Amino acid sequence: MFAEERQALIIDLVSSSSRVTVNELATRFDITPETVRRDLDTLEGARQLRRVHGGAVALDRLSMSEQSLEERQTQHHDEKVRIAAAAFTLIPASQTGSILLDAGTTTELLADLLVDWAPADPGDELLVITNAVPIATKLAGNDDIQLYILGGRVRGLTRAVVGPSTIAQLDALRPDIGFVGANGVHAEFGFSTPDAVESAVKTAIVRSARRVVALADSSKLDKETLLRFAALGEIDVLITDAPPSLELAAALAAADVEVVIA
Repeated sequence: MFAEERQALIIDLVSSSSRVTVNELATRFDITPETVRRDLDTLEGARQLRRVHGGAVALDRLSMSEQSLEERQTQHHDEKVRIAAAAFTLIPASQTGSILLDAGTTTELLADLLVDWAPADPGDELLVITNAVPIATKLAGNDDIQLYILGGRVRGLTRAVVGPSTIAQLDALRPDIGFVGANGVHAEFGFSTPDAVESAVKTAIVRSARRVVALADSSKLDKETLLRFAALGEIDVLITDAPPSLELAAALAAADVEVVIA
């Protein structure tokens, strides 16, 4: 068997079982542990898996695993479009109000729906607050929207504005609705994200908004990442694209979280 064929099979094994060990692979392919380690090094370099002590794990099993904005924009796109459309219906069209848009691919799709937003009645206003550079760029051209950009340091991986000054600004605000993204939604752990500075901003968003709406496609359900930014009961609405598992559904119901399936 050629190395490329073996490595392709290793990728399949990691994807299906989430974890493999060096000894298991050595036995399965009748090769030395040193050869297995070289294969795993090659696959880690190609971002197909992550080496851990004694073996390797799938990238999505890592609590601090995080993809760039560009990578996430191509994943689960249709599901995110439906979630954004459902979220858009929650924004009042005929009264003055304020919303807060967290950084993220699904909230950016929600911003796309606001690019041509216009008030239903003369005199109505919509204030949009965001810590996302791409969202601010998209909405800056709509004169019917008042745009408030939170200040701070721009995190290159996600184009999110983060840091103590961002949190201080959020603590002085009380928007009507806060739309927040999540990397994981778990029955026991709650809503989580891998990065500490983004987690702190998300916590501040949850704390500041009168009503908090989480946007998470079904690939995030039953997942835990490193940092919890909100317990289930701190979120008012979860919009996703498929019914949660029985365990997660029960936990959401117990926490009085409304679940919307887009």
